[in-house]
Amino acid sequence: MTALSACSAGPSIRPVIAVLGESGPASASAPSGQQPVPELEEGKGSSLNWQECTDSTVLRLGGTAPQTSNTYQCARMPSVLDAPSRPGRGSISIAVLRVGTGKVPLLVVADADGEPGTLKAARLGASLPPEVLSTFTLIGVDRRGTGKSDGVQCVPSAARLDIVEFDPAKTDHAELRSAVTTASQECVLDLENRLTAMDSWRAAADLEKLRDVLGVNTLNAIGIGDGSRVLTLYASRFPTRIGRMVFDGAPDPTLDVIGASEAESVAAEATFDAFAKDCAVRGCPLGADAKASFLALLEQLRSSPGRSLGISLTPGTALQAVLVGLADRSRWPALAEAIVAAKGGDSAGLTRLVEPLVADVDENPPRLDAALVTGCNDSATRIPPDRVTVLTADWREKHPMFGALYAHRLLLCASFPVPPPVKVPALVGSPPILVLSTADDPVTPQQGTERAVGALPAGVLVGWQGGGHGALGQSSCATSAAVGFLVEAKVPANGTVCPP
Repeated sequence: MTALSACSAGPSIRPVIAVLGESGPASASAPSGQQPVPELEEGKGSSLNWQECTDSTVLRLGGTAPQTSNTYQCARMPSVLDAPSRPGRGSISIAVLRVGTGKVPLLVVADADGEPGTLKAARLGASLPPEVLSTFTLIGVDRRGTGKSDGVQCVPSAARLDIVEFDPAKTDHAELRSAVTTASQECVLDLENRLTAMDSWRAAADLEKLRDVLGVNTLNAIGIGDGSRVLTLYASRFPTRIGRMVFDGAPDPTLDVIGASEAESVAAEATFDAFAKDCAVRGCPLGADAKASFLALLEQLRSSPGRSLGISLTPGTALQAVLVGLADRSRWPALAEAIVAAKGGDSAGLTRLVEPLVADVDENPPRLDAALVTGCNDSATRIPPDRVTVLTADWREKHPMFGALYAHRLLLCASFPVPPPVKVPALVGSPPILVLSTADDPVTPQQGTERAVGALPAGVLVGWQGGGHGALGQSSCATSAAVGFLVEAKVPANGTVCPP
């Protein structure tokens, strides 16, 4: 790993904070006209049966387990399934993990298509400053249908591979549509009424149940990426229960499905450019032109695909792997070396990046299933194939590296049942909510996160000029702002900018 470090800028260690606008220095109180920062409240105990789970958590973290002396405890919480066809009925088991010695609960809610919240909390516990774990107990939550929370595993393995391996350069997407149809049919049969209960709206209700079980009046939480959407819904549904909340990247609330997908494509291209620039500056194995090198690999794979871990390394697989690698700044060195290795015929590095999407790895269910089900339940929009064909041609021209891939992703929900509409209450007032953006974020693009801040009654933005999905634990400047807010109720000036 030492030889790879030249490719990565690593976490920002520069303490300088620049501020945009005329908002002045950071304040310890809420913005004018808004509610104050809630007081911290110790949990009054809970009925959860916490059990030691350090060894099993390290196993689930796999080869990327952080070096730490932290210990972990795990529990399960029953919650109401509340499927649209059976409101208020049924049950589901929610997995939670805790780390830290503080007496104040601080929940961690992660992306539906990424690492489960329990594991994300374990990683944060190893990267955040000590005062966080002495003030709070981090409680990671596996969202319903993800990780150990009755993890969805309904897509046939062959269909998963067909989806991930599909080459977006193909002009005929019948093969992809067939795989998606198979996936939706099997999920309907396997999950029955549970299928439509796996969404962000009901995940927010699970958090309210957990808040009550933990014995606190307000919910303190960190939302990562799409986890911020769950917390936004929570705030709308339970506005009197909002505690200290930090969103690390947030989905754009103003765009429709097509607009959001194109915005992610643009952000992915920008993040790859940042990765390529970092490689050139630091002399990584890809050389001075990482983009040309990767595009050459895609052409190579079209005529001669690789294979490793039961996965074919096609151009589609390689693009999916690069997106996974770009999202985690700490993996940029490994990503560069994996691309070089693939050009030499060794597919293992890139297929290892996508393996968690399609296989049960380290006791974690395949992530693609939960991503499909939750994503399709969170939107009633279904894009016709002919419209996708037009968008694919357009985006391939505008965004040559990732445009076609993101256009084809619009097909993934085509065969899934359309969920019934949910009327989300308007959030008209709240305490300050701190939102961190990242300049080159391929998952929650910076502009979308900034618009999410604008949609909050008391959103406060801190922007990191770095790359990857999320700033917490990567930028010391953004992390310090979040820690000051969570621990000491210090509200940064809105528009604070953190250097790369």
